[in-house]
Amino acid sequence: MIKQRNIALCIILSIVTCGIYGFYWFVCLTDDMNTAVEEQGTTGVVALLLTIVTCGFYSLYWAYKMGEKVDVLKARNGVQTSNSGIMYLILNVLGLSIVTWALLQNELNQVADV
Repeated sequence: MIKQRNIALCIILSIVTCGIYGFYWFVCLTDDMNTAVEEQGTTGVVALLLTIVTCGFYSLYWAYKMGEKVDVLKARNGVQTSNSGIMYLILNVLGLSIVTWALLQNELNQVADV
C-alpha cells in the first residue's frame, strides 16, 4: 500500500531534524516506488545503506532508476513519458536531492491509496 504524504511537511521535517527524517523519507520513497511499479528492486534500507557507504554516489544511480520507474508509472496511466531519470540525476548532481524526493513524492501521491 502506498501512503500519500504531504510534500511540504516532509521537507520541513527533513530540515528541522537535520536530515534524519530525510533518511526515513528516502526509504519510504524507494519502497513505495517498488510497490507502485510492482517490481522488487533494491529495498529502501539497502539503498540508504549503499548511499551512506558510497558517500552519496549510489544516490546518483538511485535517482536515475527512480526516474525510470516514474516513466513506467506514467506509461501505465497513459501519460506521455519523458526521460525523468536524467532530470533526477541532474538534480542530485547539483545537490538538490530534496527536490528529487519532492517530485517523486508528487508522482507517488497521484497513484497512492487515499
